Amino acid sequence: MIKITKFGGSSVASAAQFRKVKSIIEADPSRRFVVVSAVGKRDKSDNKITDLLYLVNAHRTYHVSCVPLLADIEQRFVDIADELDLDYPMAERFEEFSSHIADYSPEYVVSRGEWFTAQLMSEYLGLPFVDAADVIVFHHDGTLDLARTNDRVHEAVVRVGRFVMPGFYGATVDGEVRLLDRGGGDITGSILARALEADLYENWTDVSGFLSADPRIVSHPRAIRRITFDEMRELSYMGANVLHEEAIFPVREANIPIAILNTNRPQDAGTIIRETAEEGEDEPLITGIAGKRDFLAVHVSKTHMSDAVGVLRRTLAIFERYGVSIEHIPTGIDSFGVVVNGSDVKDSIYSIVADIQKEIEPDEVKVIDELALISVVGRNMSSRPGTSGRLFGTLGDAGINVRMITQSSQEINIIMGVNNKDFERTIRVIYDAFVSEEGCAR
Repeated sequence: MIKITKFGGSSVASAAQFRKVKSIIEADPSRRFVVVSAVGKRDKSDNKITDLLYLVNAHRTYHVSCVPLLADIEQRFVDIADELDLDYPMAERFEEFSSHIADYSPEYVVSRGEWFTAQLMSEYLGLPFVDAADVIVFHHDGTLDLARTNDRVHEAVVRVGRFVMPGFYGATVDGEVRLLDRGGGDITGSILARALEADLYENWTDVSGFLSADPRIVSHPRAIRRITFDEMRELSYMGANVLHEEAIFPVREANIPIAILNTNRPQDAGTIIRETAEEGEDEPLITGIAGKRDFLAVHVSKTHMSDAVGVLRRTLAIFERYGVSIEHIPTGIDSFGVVVNGSDVKDSIYSIVADIQKEIEPDEVKVIDELALISVVGRNMSSRPGTSGRLFGTLGDAGINVRMITQSSQEINIIMGVNNKDFERTIRVIYDAFVSEEGCAR
């Protein structure tokens, strides 16, 4: 059995966290390949090394000395190496990096957070170090070359066997370092899992899997034990950020499950993400609830719109012209709405409305702002009659006005728009009625 283990920044934030990682790896011999993020925050007042390296680049851009900043970064690494009694010449290697800082590309500078972290973890675990720049291959247009990456991963396994590898970056065929998106260490682990046809991809972080609601809104929400890739993507897109949503694609195509686990509580069950998940007796109707505030909806009404051709297409082209991404499009017979992120149109909404009035000649254009979107996700909803009626009846009884409703074609989620001021209360009402132990018992 092969397990890929990826540890996030909080899992490698200090020497104490390194020790937890080692205990996890040694507890299971199938954990043969380790991917690490850069050293993260030790507490809420601390800084992530990656953030500090981005700040180094900003200092370079504006010709501000970054010597004190580099010294702070170096000390974080040196403290870990000293406390773990490692032989790796951390101070010497970092000073060599610092002395040539002006020669490096911005992406190379940022990638050194993962690179140094993996060097220390490699020695501490007694496993070979494999540089992601030698394995994760980018095309020159910035896209991943998965075929070449797959070949290089296998070459690395033949060459060294088990290994530790930094996440978040790779390189083009001519050696130019390229970064993945922020949180891209999750993607690195996923790519590695697919290349090695792993049995399981473990993503270790500082939470015990996905929670059914934001703990800042719902006190002690239920943990989600099993979730499908589709459900996870819906929740992630709406703000439930435990795993980088792009990390699911490589493993999903290979049917490799993902386990979200807690480095600080390795005994917790965590969450298993699979392509399908059989319904269990103890599972609530709703898997999870997530949402975001500050959306805006543009409602367009036009008599006999259903008989016209191209009205929706032409309207969407106007938004495209202004570079605005569309979130949702609830539709009716002679009307439709275009829901966008409010920040995306703060400087252009009046121009967009004017263009719609000129080019579409609608009967009415109405703008609704301060709209919050809440996604209620559950693979079991489609098979249980009356779910929507019960959901909206519950919100009506609570005096919450639902401004917009839409449902995915897969019928695994219902998205509703409410006023910003009702955002948190709506989530709590839904959670209490459908997800809490009392709600599930009804």
